[in-house]
Amino acid sequence: MATETAASAAAVEEVVAVPAAEKGSKHKLERQWTFWFDNQSKPKQQGAAWGTSLRKVYTFDTVEEFWCLYDQIFKPSKLPGNADFHLFKTGIDPKWEDPECANGGKWTVASNRRANLDTMWLETLMALIGEQFDDAEDICGVVASVRQRQDKLSLWTKTAANEAAQMSIGRKWKEIIDVTDKITYNFHDDARRERSSKGRYNV
Repeated sequence: MATETAASAAAVEEVVAVPAAEKGSKHKLERQWTFWFDNQSKPKQQGAAWGTSLRKVYTFDTVEEFWCLYDQIFKPSKLPGNADFHLFKTGIDPKWEDPECANGGKWTVASNRRANLDTMWLETLMALIGEQFDDAEDICGVVASVRQRQDKLSLWTKTAANEAAQMSIGRKWKEIIDVTDKITYNFHDDARRERSSKGRYNV
């Protein structure tokens, strides 16, 4: 199992191996999206800041490129423990410090089964690139986090203080990923100040 995990991590990190979509007529998306990878299981250099292991992997703007990338690489079940996949709008870094994220927050849903995380991740990706959210302009991107105790999916947005937009996004996301349990929205600002920030909104 350890060898399998190491092999998965190596495959993901081998950016050169990311396949190119076939040439020909392609179906353009409304905007560009970028996949990122963060392997936090690797030992960090002493004093290294958070985000130093975060790597931009591939930017795409067609349906064909998306499916090529997803099928080959970007499934959470292929991730080693303690690693993250991100899909963010191109031009937005998946960091609190990014100007587009600084005043935002995130909706989070937990998953105890890796197959379920894969399904929710794919449904979310398709909804994002297909512009299925009414408040799509307020969305920054989504993060799939594989952890030993519990995997999770987080949908990042720009304006945490806009409760109406966040509630709309939260309700739509629950419908998309077919979740009935309550999900919570946290402000990045709260998380910066406290280790365990309380959720501001619930749906």
